[in-house]
This record gives sequence, C-alpha cells and structure tokens, in this order.
Amino acid sequence: MIRLSSAIAASLLAAVLHCAPVAAEDLIQVYREAERSDPTLAAARASYRATREAVPQARAGLLPSVSVTGAMNANNYDASIHSDPRVDVNRSFWFGGLGVSASQPLYRKANQIALSEADKQVEQAGYTLEAAKQDLMLRVAGAYFDVLLAQFNVDLADSQKAAVSEQLAQAKRNFEVGVATITDTNEAQAAYDAIVAQEISSKNDLDNKRTALRAIIGRNPTDLKPLGPSFEPTLPTPDSLDYWVDHALSDNLAVKIAQFNSEIASLEIERQRAGHLPTLDLVGSYNAQASNGSTLTGTTIDSRQAIIGLALTVPLYQGGFVDSRVRQAIAQQDNARQNLELARRNALFSAQTGFTGVTSAAASVKAFEQALVSANTAYESNKTGQEVGVRTNLDVLNTQQNVFQRRRDLAQAFFNYLLGVLRLKSAVGTLSIDDLQDVNRRLLG
Repeated sequence: MIRLSSAIAASLLAAVLHCAPVAAEDLIQVYREAERSDPTLAAARASYRATREAVPQARAGLLPSVSVTGAMNANNYDASIHSDPRVDVNRSFWFGGLGVSASQPLYRKANQIALSEADKQVEQAGYTLEAAKQDLMLRVAGAYFDVLLAQFNVDLADSQKAAVSEQLAQAKRNFEVGVATITDTNEAQAAYDAIVAQEISSKNDLDNKRTALRAIIGRNPTDLKPLGPSFEPTLPTPDSLDYWVDHALSDNLAVKIAQFNSEIASLEIERQRAGHLPTLDLVGSYNAQASNGSTLTGTTIDSRQAIIGLALTVPLYQGGFVDSRVRQAIAQQDNARQNLELARRNALFSAQTGFTGVTSAAASVKAFEQALVSANTAYESNKTGQEVGVRTNLDVLNTQQNVFQRRRDLAQAFFNYLLGVLRLKSAVGTLSIDDLQDVNRRLLG
C-alpha cells in the first residue's frame, strides 16, 4: 500500500484539488443520469428484449398449431338448355363450410435444435447487455475524470498566471531601480504570455470535456465533485498478474459472448444437417359443410368429416440446398472459433495492461509526490539564490514552472489510477456499481 504523508496530503488538498460547490454532482449521480439517457445502453436494452423473443418463437416449432377456416357463399345459377322443348333453370341457394385443422410435431430434429440455439442466444444477450453497462461505467468515469482534470488544469493555469505575474512585476521593479537587466523583464514577460496562451487552451479543453460528458448524459453537466484529500492508492488484490490473466481468459464478457457465438455456430451445423432427416407430425382435421341446394337440385345438403393420422415427410433431394447450408454453417463456425481466439487474446492484453496500469499509476503517485516535494524545494532554493544574487529571474521562473508541472503530473496520476482500477475490473468481467461507489466515496462530500 502506498500512503501519502500528511504534509503532501494537505498540499494536494490546497494545491491539486479544489473545494466542491454545494450543488456539485458526484460520480454516482452522473452515472444514474447516464443510465436513463444514454442511447447506447438504451439500444442494448432494446436488443436484449428483442432477443428474448427468440425462445418462444423457437418453442412454437415444437407446439401444436391449430387453424380454423370458414366460408359462406350466396349463389345464383341461371342456365338455358336449348333443347326441344327448351329448358330454363334458375336456382338461388347458399353454401357454407367450416374447417378446423391441427398439427402436433412428433419428431422435428431441426426445431429441437433451434430451441437450444434460442436459449444460447438469450443467455448471450444477457452478457452483451452487461458488457454495455460496464462500457457505460467506464465511459462515464472517464468523462467525469476528464472534466475534473481539465478543470484542475484551468485552475492551475490561473495559479501559474498569478505567480508569473508577480515575478514579472518584481522584474520590472528591479529593472527600474537598476538591480536587474531588461533580460529578466523580457524573460518574465515571455513566461507570462505563454501562460496566457496555455490558459486559453485549458479553458477550451474544459469546454470539450464537458461536451463529451453531455453526449453521455444528454444535458450540460453541473459542477462535479473533485477528489477528496484522503487518497491512498493500493496495488491490485491479489497482486499477481497470472491471477488477473486467468480470470480474464475465462470471465471477460467479450470472451463469454464469443464463446456463445461458437456454441451457437456448432448447433447451427446440427440444425442444417437435420434438413436431411424425416419429420413426423400428428395431424387432424374436422370439416362441416351445409347448403340449401345446388346447381342440380334443390335438396338440402349437410355433411361432417373428421380425420386423424400421422404425416411422415422424408426429404429425398432438394437440389443440394441442405448440403450448401451445412457448408455455410461450418464456415460460420470457423469464423466464430477465430473470433473466440481473438477475444481471448484481447482479454489477455486488457488484463495485462490493466494490471500494469494500476501498479504503474500507484507507483507514479508515489514518485510524483516526491517529485513535487523536490520541485518545491528547488523553487524555494532558487528564490533564496535570486535574493543573494547567485540565481537569475529565469532560474526562478523555470523552477516555478517545474512545480506546476509536477502538480499536473500528480493529478494525472491520481485519475489514471482510479480509471485503471475500473478498467482492470472490466477486463475480468467483474466491474459493477459497487466499484463506482468505492470511487465515489473518495470524492469531496
């Protein structure tokens, strides 16, 4: 565990962080807003609901189907037979019929496999939705930290401008009384102008980062709560790269999704091969017909017929259609197998870079903490040297800018660490709202 000294913590609170406005939003509030308004997550939810319907649709292929047909016709028959004597026939009558047919599949191998495929697809869709949720967490956290860092850079630029402005004013006074050259004034002026340009760039970057967050939550973000002073970066637990890599290869959501694709592709081969197999259905029908006449007679007709039996269909030749579909399914299975291997390699890469990213960021916090102390010491020493005439104004300006740069590096290391922890959890498929809550507790209340 890396702990900050009380002096450094106080320095960070005063110099690196800033006080949170009363109405500032925290990370969880922003995430909840994104859950309600992010179009990417909304699309993933709709896709999940649509995929769930695959199961009842596939199950319908194994359940009975019943249909009813009916018809009622009014007829008029008018005929003249040119015989001797001539015969004229004119009849008006109605004819009606009602039919009910039912079919119950007894053996349809393709339909049975289709139901298994649908179950796999729904389970896969659940992981796809979870992946979309984890992606949203990372996007919200990344955008949130980007805004905080951009705001810090604006505040830092303001502090730099004030400090350089003081050096510029001092250089002008010293030149007026003859204890410094015009070079000191020019150097201070150049440093001041550079800071003004940097301040403009920092404010523009802040606007861009706020716009990026707006694209996720659907509105302009208000003030955000910054990090609090009690910040203690810790190494991953367990502190073993092999552990995280192993879990990524088995639990990474992209790997699980690709694994389901491979399994579904295997089932699809079986389903297409089942096109060569016979099908057997239990069928039945009931038909009723009635009329009060016909073209030949005016006699009332009323008939009933009921049929029940078995329908066996044996496919013999379909022009090579089934064989082609089998070959297509085999190629798709190979595609799914290669995508699974790619997902595993990407998961391994994500776990390794995530683990090293967290350990590196934690070490960077410690290193930049010490660098900030050293930079402050060098700045104070150069100020003293300038007062006794052994250091120039440029020396003081350079060491002063080094202090501000170390503050910026330290702030960046803080945010890299927090985002790295979330990315590592995502690499092994365990990122959850609890992880965001843990980060949120580090914010100023």
